[in-house]
Amino acid sequence: MSAIAPQRTYEVKTFGCQMNVHDSERLRGSLEEAGYAAAVDGAPDVIVINTCAVRENADQKLYGHLGHLAKTKRERPGFQIAVGGCLAQKDRATIVERAPWVDVVFGTHNIGSLPTLLERSRHNGDAEVEILEALEVFPSTLPTKRESTYAGWVSISVGCNNTCTFCIVPSLRGKERDRRPGEILAEVQALVDDGAIEVTLLGQNVNSYGVEFGDRLAFGKLLRAAGAIDGLERIRFTSPHPAAFTDDVIDAMADTDAVMPQLHMPLQSGSDRVLRAMRRSYRSSKFLGILDRVRDRIPHAAITTDIIVGFPGETEEDFAETMRVVEASRFASAFTFQYSIRPGTPAATMPDQVPKAVVQERFERLVELQDRIAHEENRAQVGRTAEVLVSVGEGKKDAQTHRLSGRAEDNRLVHFAPAPDGEQPRPGDVVTVEITEAAPFHLIADRGPLALRRTRAGDAWDRAQADSCGVPAPTGASAAAGAAGPVLLGLPTLRVGT
Repeated sequence: MSAIAPQRTYEVKTFGCQMNVHDSERLRGSLEEAGYAAAVDGAPDVIVINTCAVRENADQKLYGHLGHLAKTKRERPGFQIAVGGCLAQKDRATIVERAPWVDVVFGTHNIGSLPTLLERSRHNGDAEVEILEALEVFPSTLPTKRESTYAGWVSISVGCNNTCTFCIVPSLRGKERDRRPGEILAEVQALVDDGAIEVTLLGQNVNSYGVEFGDRLAFGKLLRAAGAIDGLERIRFTSPHPAAFTDDVIDAMADTDAVMPQLHMPLQSGSDRVLRAMRRSYRSSKFLGILDRVRDRIPHAAITTDIIVGFPGETEEDFAETMRVVEASRFASAFTFQYSIRPGTPAATMPDQVPKAVVQERFERLVELQDRIAHEENRAQVGRTAEVLVSVGEGKKDAQTHRLSGRAEDNRLVHFAPAPDGEQPRPGDVVTVEITEAAPFHLIADRGPLALRRTRAGDAWDRAQADSCGVPAPTGASAAAGAAGPVLLGLPTLRVGT
């Protein structure tokens, strides 16, 4: 009688944007449906690297990581390495050439093919490379293994129809394709039924949703419809494009209780001349006008942004315009990027590339300004109460301080002291706290929760803990300390005021 082969295990490492994080959930789901199990000992049989092509030096970081894995490949028979995502889509011809020990290379359009490619590579003893030019199946049709029991991502579209000169995403993820509203709402309902109370709607440009089926007001309608789902308490979305951001979306945000008072609105530059060179079809006055209208309807909204410093041809006067708009915008936080050449983008061949030393000096000035603003905006929260959804993996010092962490409704990160006795919150529960202290990138509530609301999401956390290890979920600081580490988003210089 032949012995049963042990179940093969996997680990997925994620670099990049929220779309990549969501794709990794699909990768995990596809692998588990194919019979794999998540590795728990740090020694998986398969490691999957879901790559980003946007981050500076993304290729060097990938090949450095692959170099470390080469030793494991030599020492462990049957160990497999798969590389997917945007960098795989872009550099399909060079990954196996530079790292011949890689077993599978797959792109953004065929993430569901991974189990088949892994098995084919094992059988043939050779690398399998499959890069499709168009979407094979919409990612939502694939099985999902979510990282969180209390919050989930839902893609409403994939791809992008814009032509920003610094961005390679459209060439890697294709033209925008929109899901039908009924499919999206069904997925949201399924997440809620599974215990989630927060959902983030994802798209390269979420507010252009509906362009494929001819409804320019579709995104606002979608927000309202999602807000009517019983049990869904928090709706977020990312990222909108200022050029397509309309007042009906602002109205939907203000009128729908479940839509959180938070908006991520990419600025990129405050200079109209640079915005034209970037092919960003809005100007600084329109951008500031959107922020004014959002704050008029949602006074306590926290607004965050993306900014690129040192775009080709940027002068000191252009940079001064960015500083002016940042000062006027009062962002709660900003992702600040130093421009670097991305081969394959129009900006890569533009004249007047700004010297690195100049870019660095401007970048430091921008960071200093934004840090000051973020700290001022956070100090304004002291004395206010906040409803905090308890999370895991966000408080790096929670174990030492005995604090727990979570996100307020406006998405600000809050570290809070648990009650010294009595019932402790679980991840997914909601606590009401009074903000006692502010730092530039987080808030502190050290007087303990004013109230604790145990939620369906907290119950889902307990069930997941029991399913995974057969014991009740830990509570208090030990729960946060034992949580898995955060996803490696690979974003340069996150200035977190949220």
